[in-house]
Amino acid sequence: MSYKDKIVSLHQIRKHMYKRILLKLSGESLMGTQQYGIDPVRLNQYAEQIKQIADTGTEIGIVIGGGNIFRGLSGSQKGFDRVKGDQMGMLATVINSLALSSALQHIGQKARVLTSVRMEPVGEFYSKEKAVRLLEKGNVVIIAGGTGNPYFTTDTGSALRAIEIEADIMLKGTRVDGIYTADPEKDPTATKFTEITYSEIYNRNLRIMDLTATTLCQENGMPIYVFDMDTAGNLQKVINGERIGTLVKP
Repeated sequence: MSYKDKIVSLHQIRKHMYKRILLKLSGESLMGTQQYGIDPVRLNQYAEQIKQIADTGTEIGIVIGGGNIFRGLSGSQKGFDRVKGDQMGMLATVINSLALSSALQHIGQKARVLTSVRMEPVGEFYSKEKAVRLLEKGNVVIIAGGTGNPYFTTDTGSALRAIEIEADIMLKGTRVDGIYTADPEKDPTATKFTEITYSEIYNRNLRIMDLTATTLCQENGMPIYVFDMDTAGNLQKVINGERIGTLVKP
C-alpha cells in the first residue's frame, strides 16, 4: 500500500462512528428472489458490503437467522417438538453462517465461524475471548447457533453477543428502512422514526425484536440501529453516520 493510500485509509477509519459492531442479518433476506434457501446473488451482495467496511478497519461480528431454511417456532406449530424444532433452527443458522464465511473468503476477506454448541470441525466453539481476539486480528467473526438453547430467538442471540463482545452498537439489517408507527407494508399511513427510545418501543408495542432481546439491550445500554441491508451500499452509509434508518437509544 502506498503512503497516499495509507493516508486515505486512515482518514476513512477516523470518520467512521463505530470501531466494533454486531451485525444481525435476517435469514429470510438471504432468500433474495427465491422462495427458499440461499440466493447466491444476495449472499454475494452482503459479502461485498461487509468487506467494504472491514477494509476500513471496522471490527465486525455477525449473527444470522435461519428462517430461510427452518424456523423452530413455526415448526412447533406444525407438530414438531419445540426443543427439537429450535435445535433444527440453530443448525439452519450454522448453514447460513458457513455460506457467508465462504462468500467472504472468496473475495479475500478473513472470516471465521464460531458456534454456540460444539460441532468441530464445522465451526470453532464460541467464547468471548476467542471472538474478540479474532476481531482484533481483522477477522469477520460469524457467531452461529443462536444462544445454544431452545426458546431463544436469534434476535436474543445477537443482543447477547453484541453485549459480550462489547460492540459499540448492534446493527439490525432488515428489508425495511427503519422503524415505523405501524407495518409500512400493511399501513400506507405509517410514518418512520429517525430515533426512538426503548421506553417508546414498549409503550407503542413496536416489535422490532422479541421482548427478551429488546430488554437485554435496554438493560445493558446497547443501542440498536435498524436499516435496510438489502440495498447495496447501505451498510457503508450507516458506518459513515448517514441517517438512513432508525436509532434505538437506551
